[in-house]
Amino acid sequence: MVLEVVAYEAPYRCWTIASGFGPRSDWYRNLRAQPKTVVQFGNRHHAVTARFLTSDDGADVMTDYGRRHPRTARRLCAYLGLPADGTESALREAGRRIPFVRLETDASPPDAPRRP
Repeated sequence: MVLEVVAYEAPYRCWTIASGFGPRSDWYRNLRAQPKTVVQFGNRHHAVTARFLTSDDGADVMTDYGRRHPRTARRLCAYLGLPADGTESALREAGRRIPFVRLETDASPPDAPRRP
C-alpha cells in the first residue's frame, strides 16, 4: 500500500501520514491494534511506533501542509468532500476531520522537540 507522507522530520526520523478515508481504513485500524510495526520508505525498512494525533494537532499539520503544497491540499480537500478554498480556516477544519498518524522510529531521541 502507498500512503501520502504529509510531513517528514529528518533529524528525528518521524513521518506523519494522513488517513484520507478516515479511521475505518484497514491500515489505520491495523496500526491502532498494533502500533509497533515495520514500514518501508523507498528501499529501506524502519521499525516504528504509531502515535495518533489529536484533532487540534491534525489542524496544525494540515495548515502546514497547505502552506507547503497549496494545490495538492485543495485537491485533497475537494476529493474528500471538505471545503477546498485553501484558506487557513478550511485547512484547519479539514485537519480536524482527517486522522493523522506520526510514525516514530526507535532512533528518535525521546527529548526531541515534536511538531504537531
